[in-house]
Parts: sequence; C-alpha cells; structure tokens
Amino acid sequence: MDDGRTVPVWVKRAIVWFWLGGLATFYAVGVVRALRTLLVVLVVSLFVAFALEPAVNAMARKGIRRGIGTAVTFLVATVLAAGFFALVGTALASETNYLIENAPDYIDDIEGWLDDTFGVEVEFDTLKDEFLQGGGAQDLASRFADDVVNAGATVVSLLFQLFTVALFTFYLVAEGPKLREMVSARLSERSATVVTTIWNVAMDKTGKYMYSRTILAVVSALVHWIAFALLDVPSPVALAIWVGVISQFIPAIGAYIAGVLPFMVALLHSPRTGLFVLIVIVAYQQVENYFFSPRVTAHTMEIHVALAFGAVIAGTALLGIVGAFLALPVAATAQAFISSWLDERARSAAAAETAHPDAEPAPTADGGD
Repeated sequence: MDDGRTVPVWVKRAIVWFWLGGLATFYAVGVVRALRTLLVVLVVSLFVAFALEPAVNAMARKGIRRGIGTAVTFLVATVLAAGFFALVGTALASETNYLIENAPDYIDDIEGWLDDTFGVEVEFDTLKDEFLQGGGAQDLASRFADDVVNAGATVVSLLFQLFTVALFTFYLVAEGPKLREMVSARLSERSATVVTTIWNVAMDKTGKYMYSRTILAVVSALVHWIAFALLDVPSPVALAIWVGVISQFIPAIGAYIAGVLPFMVALLHSPRTGLFVLIVIVAYQQVENYFFSPRVTAHTMEIHVALAFGAVIAGTALLGIVGAFLALPVAATAQAFISSWLDERARSAAAAETAHPDAEPAPTADGGD
C-alpha cells in the first residue's frame, strides 16, 4: 500500500543528473588544468596571428603568396625582437660590471654621508670585501654553478614554448582563410556569420592595438633617446628602446617598470643625472597620457578606460603576464562585437518599424474622392 512517501521519478533523475554533472565538471576542470600550458599557447598563438595577419593579407593582395608573406613577417618580427634583447642585454651587462667595479667607492660614499649627516659611524667592510678582487660578487658565476642545470632546463622549456607558439601562429596566419572556411562549412549560416564577424573584429582590433602601441613606442623611444643623450646617460639608445617598448606593451604598470632601469643606471653615474632622468620619464608619461595616446588610440582602438583597467586586472588574475598583455585586445574585441550587435539590433528594429507602420484610419464615405 502506498504510504505517500515514494520518491517521484523526476527527483531520482535530478539526483542522478546532479551527480553526473558534478563528476563531469570535476573531470573537465582537471583536463583544463592538465592542458593549461597548451591552452595558453593556443590563445597566445591566436592573438599573435591576429596581430600579424593584416600585414600578410596586405602582401597577399599584392600577389605575394601567403606562405612567403608569413615567413617574411616572422623574419622581421624575429629580427626586431632579437635586436631589442641584444641591445638591452648588452647595456645591462655593461652597467652590472660598472656597478661591481665601483661598488667599493659607493660604499665609502655612503659611510661618509652617514657620518657627516647623522654622526653615525658605520663600517661596511664585509660588504665591501664582496666586491673586491676574489670577493663574492666577483665570483658570482661560480656561486651559481649548481643552478646551471635548472637554468638550462628553464631556458629549454621556454624555447620549446616559443617554438610551439611560432608553429601554431605560422599555421594560423598562412592558412587563415582556409581555416575560416573550414570552420564556417561545419556551422549553420547564422553561426558561421557570427564566428566570421568575431574573427574579423578580433583581427582588426588586435592589429590596431599593435599598430597604436608600436607608434607610441617609437615616439617614446625617440623622445627618451634625445633626453638621455643630452643628459649623458650611458647606453642612451638601448635604454630609450627599453622605455619605449616596455612602457607600451606591458599594460598598467609598464611605465613604472620601464622607468626603473634608466633611473638606476643614471643614478649609478650621477645622483643629479638620475634625478633629471626621473623628471624626464614622469613628465613624458603625463604628456603621452594627455596628448599622444588619446590621439593615436582614437583612430586605432577605442576602449573605455574603466573597461581597459578591469580587463588588465582580470587577465593578470587568470593568466599572469600573458593575460595582462592579451587583456586589452580581448576587451576591445568584446566591446566592438557587443556594440556591433546592439547596432544591428537597432537597425533591424528600425527596419521592421518602417516595413510595418501603424495602420492609418480608414477614410469615411463622405471624405473620399
């Protein structure tokens, strides 16, 4: 006899689906975590492809095969990147050697300043010995000899990831049109239109982002090169290029990171020069924020300041420095797509209203002709 306490069938099904859904979610999260490196590589490759494909498309329109155009674009990008790291690395190594050689004199100056200013006698003999012949700083390479294997493994891993990104990017750029056609052929007409629109908007916004950042980086490098040369800062070209590239391609905090190196280099040679370098960097940043940047980005990548800031924070939280770098083009793409979708909805509503206007009152018998 039914006592009214029988569990309904739909409840049993809901419980089963709940646990199946939980297990599937747990498994999916595990898969994503296991494939996190590959997914990051794919995302980076996709947006690098978005940045490079406009140049390849321009060459393709002039009759150059996409494979050759992609190879030329990769070669130019590789040469520029190698030149940047060579210049900055040489300047950094030179200034490190200068610091080690002159550190004892700096320590003596600090001791004298403390004694003259505060009447405090402090001896830094142990620290000074680190920089003298046979000291710890002179034998820095041998001190880290045990870490060579780990450092080598890290370098190999980084090179492998860069090679993987380059491989995926080359394929995405060289076979971009075919890839889009292949994806669109497996979707409905409406879905294919949406995918193509998002792809084109992402490519347009990413290309414009790279274009605007490159212009601002060149202007920044030229201005700082002139300023550093006038102030007689060592390695003015390398430091100016460092400031231009880092300040533009690292969102939010790039300007602060970029300014530290030239300030410290100038400070090592002359405190007064270091102060002037700091003033130049801060002053130029204000001029760029209020004069150069709005005029360049207004014609390349329009994005609300609050959205840009929030996107950088979210991207950093999700993917670290890679997420911070990709945050702005992703946010610009999302903003442009949503704006286009809303405009299309508004145009469709207006067209529907025009096609079906409100019915006018029928004419009366005595009002007709």
